[in-house]
Amino acid sequence: MTELTDSAPADARGVQAWRSFGVRLRHWRRRAGLTQAQVGARVGYDHTAISKLEHGSRRTPLPLARRLDHLLGAGGDLVTACEEAAAGERVEPAAPAPLPDPVRQGPLPGEPAGGALTAMLPPAAVLPRRLPAYGVLCPVHGRADCAVPELADAAALHARFCSLGPDTLARPALDTDTVHALTALLAVCLRADDEHAWQGATAVVERTLHAMLRWMDLPAAPYQRQLAPLAAEYAQSAGSLRLLWGRNGTAMAWLDRSLVWASMAGHIGAHVAALIDMSTLARQEGDDASAVAYGAAIRREAAGRLWAGALSDAAQARGHAVRGDTGRALHHIGLARSQVERAGDRDEAEAPWLSVASLRLRTESVVAGALRDLAAVTGQRRFAFRALDAIGTATRLLPPGMRSARMLFLARTADAYACAGEPVAASAVAGHLLDSTEVHPSSVLGKELRGLHGRLAAPGADRPEIDDFVRRLAAAVR
Repeated sequence: MTELTDSAPADARGVQAWRSFGVRLRHWRRRAGLTQAQVGARVGYDHTAISKLEHGSRRTPLPLARRLDHLLGAGGDLVTACEEAAAGERVEPAAPAPLPDPVRQGPLPGEPAGGALTAMLPPAAVLPRRLPAYGVLCPVHGRADCAVPELADAAALHARFCSLGPDTLARPALDTDTVHALTALLAVCLRADDEHAWQGATAVVERTLHAMLRWMDLPAAPYQRQLAPLAAEYAQSAGSLRLLWGRNGTAMAWLDRSLVWASMAGHIGAHVAALIDMSTLARQEGDDASAVAYGAAIRREAAGRLWAGALSDAAQARGHAVRGDTGRALHHIGLARSQVERAGDRDEAEAPWLSVASLRLRTESVVAGALRDLAAVTGQRRFAFRALDAIGTATRLLPPGMRSARMLFLARTADAYACAGEPVAASAVAGHLLDSTEVHPSSVLGKELRGLHGRLAAPGADRPEIDDFVRRLAAAVR
């Protein structure tokens, strides 16, 4: 390995200039999912040299900055930062503008009205006894076995946490019982499984998020780092819940903040989950190019990880399918399935919210949507039948419960039958769905059924045997 022979900055002004470069280098290294040792090996330096560069204790030669920029996909940002740092040593700088504060960045959705926590939680909610639970780790102790307070105690801790006012000057204590309670509450909200439960879960999650903002905004307090991992997961959950309701603008605001906090905390799982939802949101808005771009960003954020690669390719397949790009859609479907087959214990360790079975479930669900979209755009029945196979695989992988996912799969099954030219089968499947659930027109389920209605009621379709069902479906989705 090459030693870093360039000298240390001469004075405090030089140290500050190179620290700014180091912040940018660390940012891009983490975005690439690489360790200091991995970066050093790829540019021919020892990992201690990369550490010194990130801490600003050594100057970075411009040729090395160019290599780092290329390796990490920084698009010229590191080269510019290196040139600015070198110039900053020579010229007395003006007072630098502060880096954006993740706490104060931009407005966020309004805080829900207060109320008893037990009234906002999904019906019959039971806190897990221990953490981790449902793939949610304790942000303090990670995979350690952590006890969770009883529901009544958790409610009291949550109320005290949320009561922090904007004018608080004293630095309150953030005890581990409160952190455990907040983590367990998130785990419960992630299990919300119908539209009524989503409403309460959204209120709990967003109220807690606003309280986290107040804690992280306290002066001279360490709460930004302490709460950032949990805040990233809460914000992703808020975005996902809003997305289920069809509140896309609010969803994007929370998902964008989740990315900020996930980057701050180095929380790759939350970063990937937010990007998946952003890809879904863009596709629902008819912006297939952005859907593909968000899907591609998943691989960049979690380079070298099979679980992330599978989710990245599945999301890109869906974006390409919507625009009718059959070749690229099928290419990404093949890549996604190949990576799922190779996933193992390491992937479960890196993404505790994903088992290999749930990774296969998520991938097949997205693949089914992509194949259905291809059938709808191209008119080729073979894609509809392949979509039915993928839906069947995903349905068999569903664990007990998960009623909302089953309803969504039924809607997609009906739509695949419609794309296959079998309207009677489509109406039979969707009729069972309408009999068993209430449809919110703006929800994800409502949008799926609206697409089905558009296909069954297409101009020129003469299908008297399903006329009554089509009228009933129209009433449900409008």
